Amino acid sequence: MLNISHNSVNKKVSLEGYSAHTKAFHSKHFKLFNRFLGGFAIFGFIFLFFPWTQNVTGNGYLTTLTPGQRPQTIQSPIPGRIEKWYVKEGDLVQKGDTILFISEIKTEYQDPRLVERTNQQRDAKNRSVVSYKDKINALEKQASALQRELGLKLSQAKNKLKQSKFKVQSDSIDLEAAKTNLQIAERQYNRTITLQQEGLKALTDVEAKRLKLQETQAKLISQENKLLASKNEMINASLEISRVTASYADKIAKSQSNKFTAESSQFEAEAQVSKLENQASSYAIRNAMYYITAPQTGYINKAIKTGIGETFKEGEQLVGIMPANYDIAVETFVAPIDLPLMHLNEDVRIQFDGWPAMFFSGWPNAAFGTYGGKVVAIETFISDNGKFRILIAPDKNDHPWPQNLRVGSGAYTIALLEDVPIWYEIWRQLNGFPPNYYTPAKSKKESKKKN
Repeated sequence: MLNISHNSVNKKVSLEGYSAHTKAFHSKHFKLFNRFLGGFAIFGFIFLFFPWTQNVTGNGYLTTLTPGQRPQTIQSPIPGRIEKWYVKEGDLVQKGDTILFISEIKTEYQDPRLVERTNQQRDAKNRSVVSYKDKINALEKQASALQRELGLKLSQAKNKLKQSKFKVQSDSIDLEAAKTNLQIAERQYNRTITLQQEGLKALTDVEAKRLKLQETQAKLISQENKLLASKNEMINASLEISRVTASYADKIAKSQSNKFTAESSQFEAEAQVSKLENQASSYAIRNAMYYITAPQTGYINKAIKTGIGETFKEGEQLVGIMPANYDIAVETFVAPIDLPLMHLNEDVRIQFDGWPAMFFSGWPNAAFGTYGGKVVAIETFISDNGKFRILIAPDKNDHPWPQNLRVGSGAYTIALLEDVPIWYEIWRQLNGFPPNYYTPAKSKKESKKKN
């Protein structure tokens, strides 16, 4: 069959009579195949100019718009022991409903009458405050009385000093009179002696004058002693004023010192009263914490701490709750290269896990089973997964999202950008270029108005 022989069979034998020859060398199927290839090439060329919508895709999951509507866990602010459960998983609880009851494990709080006894201590300290106030009032009255008594004593001492001064003046005058009488008595005595020597007076007259002179001298000495005694009394009166002033100053200072001590004790008692009131309030609040209640209306998802008698520390998670009323949203993530293409209020198509959908990313008009959304928040800091977080809310102008969606289920998001030819999109994908920089129509209009 290599056709190396010079004796060719096809030159001697006719093959046209064989069916294999007819099937192999018939040209009709070649014409159909050529037409098919030509039509496919024309269609492919035209197809390259069809519009293609560029998009940014992302994977995310369902969440809520506000943090307060997201699933949460309930913690106990105090350590304790589980005593009784009032709910089971899946129950609907209203805000304030009791979920479980716990007991105290710290010894300093285990007294069942702790609040009552603390209030009794507070009342006792309150009575101490009243007693200190009464003592302060009594000391103030005592100080006022001492002040008045000091005034009276000083007036009395000053009057006595004046009397002493007047007595000194009187005694001084009497002394001067005694001196004058002495001088007169001396002159009379001398004159009598002279007359007696001349024989004009008798000796008895001389003796009488001598006796009178001696009496006058005695009176002078007595008057000098009296004057000295008066001066001594005046000095004593001056000293009495100083003594009274110092004595009552000491008494008044002691009374004021006692008053300040009582005031200090009063302030200390008031501080202890405030501290005890704070403790009583804290104990009452702590007692209320023994009942773990629902912070909002929702469903009990999972009991993290189970059983009876299990102990836990403060801040540990006890039970999970999902709010009953929430505004659902989608939390998706986009690559950093696509972040500049995302804008607030931009249209996004969403495909939810569990809901059948058919979506052609380049032809959103042919999509089926997707739902509309609007971008409401774009995170400005990259997440742990190396992408940026975007929050999408339902589009009010589109058909509503399914009612049975649950927080935490998956979602696939497609943000629609500009329309470009298919050949351009293929060229961009082959070269690894990002989509065209996209600005929503509203932003373009606003920028034109500003200009």
